[in-house]
Amino acid sequence: MDVYVPGPRAMEGTNPVNKKLVAALSGGAALVLALTGCGGGDEDKKVDDWAKSVCDEVQPQLKKIQGANTAIQGAADEQDSKKLQQTDSKAFQEISESYGALAKAVNKAGPPPVDNGDKTQQQAVKELNATSGAYTKLKTSVDKLDTSDKSKFAQGLKGVADELDKLSKSGDQALRKLQEGKVGSAMAKQSGCQKPKTTGGATAQS
Repeated sequence: MDVYVPGPRAMEGTNPVNKKLVAALSGGAALVLALTGCGGGDEDKKVDDWAKSVCDEVQPQLKKIQGANTAIQGAADEQDSKKLQQTDSKAFQEISESYGALAKAVNKAGPPPVDNGDKTQQQAVKELNATSGAYTKLKTSVDKLDTSDKSKFAQGLKGVADELDKLSKSGDQALRKLQEGKVGSAMAKQSGCQKPKTTGGATAQS
């Protein structure tokens, strides 16, 4: 039986936990959006060409990640556990697919034409794939939550939020490496690697 009347206890349950999920997800998306660093000179056309080949593939994935982030954010006050589960599961699936696509884009572009480009590329691909896998695991965790019991669901969702928080705070070293020096400057100049324009409160959590 899943009859539910909104009240103070609900506000202590899934609502603040889902807001925590939103905040953690925003941190995770920052791994990719860090590509919007400061621009630099255009002295090296090879680096610019490499950056363009990657960034042309990046923009649709940034939009997809942002859309998933917005979907979870939009459900921050959702009191129906089943609906919340479905929203979060779909969002994690989309984010996983996006990180997987980003890994393919960096792999397809080949090593950036800079010192240690091979190693930098390989580490970034490995990390993006690992992040994709981590979001798949989060989706699986959400799918397994018991939506028939509000307190159990809230507790389970808290565990997912904690895992997401850890994910957003670790494992981005290779990506940051990719965004350093000439490569980072070249990527920052590409419109495809710049944060998509948003409408409404897509950055409401801080």
